[in-house]
Formats: sequence, structure tokens, C-alpha cells
Amino acid sequence: MTDREIWVIGHKNPDTDSICAAIGLAELKNQLGEGHFVPKKAGEMNMETAYVLNRFGVKSPDTVRDVRTQIRDISYRHTNGVSDHFSLKKAWELMLSEDVVTLPVVEKDGRLVGLIVNGDLAYSYMDVYDNCELSRARTQYKNIIETLSGRMHCGNEHGYFVEGKVVVASGARETMQGEIDQEDLVIIGDYAAQQMLVLEKNPTCMVVTGVPEGRDLDPYILEKANSQDTVVISTGYDSFTTARLINQSIPIKHFMTKEGIITFHEYDYVDDVKETMSKVRHRDFPVVDDEGSYIGMVSRRNLLDMQHKQLILVDHNEKSQAVDGIEEAEILEIIDHHRIGTLQTMAPVTFRNQPLGCCSTIIYQMYQEKGVEVKPHIAGLLLSAILSDTLMFRSPTCTEIDRQVGEELARIADVDIEELAVSMFEAGSAFEDRSTEEIFYQDFKIFHGEELHFAVAQISAVSAKQLESVRQRLLDFADKVIADKNLDMVFVMMTNIFDQSTQLLFEGKQASDIVSRGFGADHITGEHSAYLPGVVSRKKQLIPSIMRAMQD
Repeated sequence: MTDREIWVIGHKNPDTDSICAAIGLAELKNQLGEGHFVPKKAGEMNMETAYVLNRFGVKSPDTVRDVRTQIRDISYRHTNGVSDHFSLKKAWELMLSEDVVTLPVVEKDGRLVGLIVNGDLAYSYMDVYDNCELSRARTQYKNIIETLSGRMHCGNEHGYFVEGKVVVASGARETMQGEIDQEDLVIIGDYAAQQMLVLEKNPTCMVVTGVPEGRDLDPYILEKANSQDTVVISTGYDSFTTARLINQSIPIKHFMTKEGIITFHEYDYVDDVKETMSKVRHRDFPVVDDEGSYIGMVSRRNLLDMQHKQLILVDHNEKSQAVDGIEEAEILEIIDHHRIGTLQTMAPVTFRNQPLGCCSTIIYQMYQEKGVEVKPHIAGLLLSAILSDTLMFRSPTCTEIDRQVGEELARIADVDIEELAVSMFEAGSAFEDRSTEEIFYQDFKIFHGEELHFAVAQISAVSAKQLESVRQRLLDFADKVIADKNLDMVFVMMTNIFDQSTQLLFEGKQASDIVSRGFGADHITGEHSAYLPGVVSRKKQLIPSIMRAMQD
């Protein structure tokens, strides 16, 4: 890729902090001139985040679900496509000058229609063709002129030789005229008397050989040819050389491969490309875009020079939460506020991890440390992320630093903190028009204990009524999640922001026992639910208690 992109990306099932931190950090890096940084998201964003981006006029980052190396990450050859009217000789010369063995054949709109390889050209020279091959291939006179380094004296170079055979005229008058039919192309030497004998048979085309460059033919010959619409071409080559070369003027469409062409898309993954290449013996493969237009050629050799995607991770450092294919990517930096997780890197990286309530708080600190002004719309995003992660400073994960940063960002963005928070939370808890799957996965993370694997989803609302409206849907969906994700247990935090409490739903064989051990049996309110007053933080309150209960 030119001007290589470095992606800044958060975790799967992104929340407001994950997306806003990525946007804020990419903006900072770009202002510092450290490269070309692009924010991405690792899944569809929730309604709360959509409201925040819309409110502050920021475009949603593109979604990336897999960061394995793709064709677009390889320095493949961008050979220009050629027209199917190209002559064999011109194609061969282009292959030599470009040092390639394959030429893509394209339409005027760039759409790939065929391939011509040097083997095709070799076969065209070595195979024995009859003297009608030139017309069967519908050869354009322009090709004949180029191939013979010739000059047109009569006719239209854009016309085609479409019927008849190629005849090399020689011998006595009767013999010569007996060989020529009206639709033929005749090769004849530079003798006006013989040329007149040829014209008496009214051929389609007459190629006069041995004519020095710049010399005109006999005016009487040209007048005769014009009167009967015979195309006249002259060349400096002798008759033997002309006869040998003329079939090289055949258009490549007559020999090119048109069916069964194996193509790759620039977004195809290299792993899949390697597997396909291993099954066929082609040297080069065309790369096309979504419309089937040709954009380049890739070979096995190119796969040795691939560049892994470069990433900066924000708001996570767990492999299970990272975008798919993370093991193939080159991680340059990690900015997070969670526990140290399971991600491994091939080389040392900058890893900034602080015990704060929100990753976006760290991003703001980085602006301050670098002396870069925070623009109002970026301040709005970072503030929204802090309010979301700390539940408007109510979460036990919230620190005094988070609060101070939030107040400073509110001044920069010129917004009222409480109004923004309430508007965000109301947008995020508008469950009516959303599927159960969308609600469940809007803030969903997988965790691994020593023997048990579990996940925690969290939804927040400003009233108990909103939460109760989706309670049964989420509980029913939990069984499907356990099966789909191969988990032992699933927990769903339905958090009431203003009451500072959580209705915890749980599913799984040992889930009830884990909750009872972690929070006390008196908090169990049903076969699959518990009421946890004062519990609003997954990171600081729920996960540690679950982990301790599992260890016990």
C-alpha cells in the first residue's frame, strides 16, 4: 500500500470508549505527523455511540472484522491491461520491455476479459496454420501495418481482413493469377507490372514488399487499387520475411484464455490465496476490484514480500476481545485501562496501562503531554466515552482523574455534562427497534478462567422499566450464546444507572452457584437472576467476584 495506513482499533462488540478512544488517538497521531493513522472499529457500534458520533459530527470508522494479511498488503505488479486487438508481435514486445510473461486483456472500461501468456505466443509461432488464419482471426489492417513496419497507401487502416487467404504471388502470369481469389490478401514484390496482374483479380488487400521507406508506389497502381477498393500496404521487408511475420499481426483475442481464469480480489486473504495457488501452476494471477475491473497481477513471488497490517490497540489487551486475525498483525502500541490480558507481540511495544475508569482519559492525557490542542468535537467524543464508562462518574472504577478530565473536556466541547449523559443513556437504552442479538452484543466480552470460560454482557438504562422490557429476551438468548461461543456460562448485567444497581441474569450449569459464592445467596432472586445493589462495574465489581468464586 502506498502511504501505508496504521489502524487504531478497539475491541470486538465496541462500546463508546472503544470507538471514541480510537478516533481521538488517530487524530493525535496524525497531528503529530507520526504517520497515516486511521481509526477503525471491530464490530457494529451501539445506539449510544451512534448518538455520540452524530451529535459531534464525526463519521463512523469503517468496520474491520479480520486483520489477516490481504492481497492489498502485498507489493504486487500493476501491469497495464491491453486491448484484445493487440497484435501478437506487439504483445511480445511489451512482455519483453516490461519483463513479464503474462498480459491482462481488458475492455475499455477496464473489465478483465482474458489473459495472454508467453506460452500462447510461442504456440502461435510453432503451430502450423493454414493461409486462412489471418482472416479467421479478423485481423485489423492497422495490426498488419505495425507488424510489418509498413505504410498504408489505399484503404482504411481501421478496417479488417475477414475473408480469404494469404497468397505470396510469384511465377508466371497464369500461375500467379490462378492462385488469387477476390477476397485474398496478396503479398507481391515491388514490380508494377506484377502488381497490375494482381489487381486484375480484385483482391481485398495487396502488400507490396521491398519498398524503401518514404518512396511512393506507382500512381497508376494506386489509382487502380482505389477504384476497386483494394487496400494497399507497402513494407521494406522482402517477401519471405513479410510472409513469415504477417501472422504475428493476428490479434491476441484469437489466442488468449477467456474461460476459467482464476482471479483474486485485493481484499482476499493471503492464506486463502496461497491455498488456491498451490492447486494450479499459473505463474501470475489477475487482481480485480468489485466490478471485475483489472488492477494488477500477483504471483507466488509477491507473497514473499507481504507486509502485515500495523495496529494500535485501544481499550483492550485480551486476545479473545481483539479483532480476528490479530496473531498475524504487527501490534505497534497498546493503550488500555483493564487488567493485563493474553495478547502477545513479536517485538517490544509501547504498552500504556493505567488504573483509570476510561481509556479516553488516557488519550486526553496524551494530548496534554504532547502539547496538542484538543478540538471541540474530539473533546466531545472523549467526554462521552468517560461518561459512558464511568456511568456519569458513578461507577467505582471512576477516579478523581476521570472526573477532572471530564470537566475539562466539557469546557472545551462547551456541553453540559448531565444533559449529555442523560441523552446518551436514553439513546443507548432505546430497545424497541433493536433485535435481541443487537442488544445482547452491544457490550459483550469473553473471559477465561483456569478451567471455565464465560462471557459478560452489559446493558444500561435510566429506568427499571426499560430494563425489564428486555429481560426475558436476553435470558432466552443466553443459551444460544453459550452454544455459539462454546462457553460454560453467560452473565448479563442489566444496570440501572441512576439507582446504581444491577439485575444480573445468568445461564450455565454452574452459574447460580458462582453467583451465590461471589455475592451471597441472599442476592439470588430467581432461578436465573440476582439483584446486586451498588454493583455497576463489570471490570471492578463483577469480574473479580466471579473469578474468586471460580477459584474457590
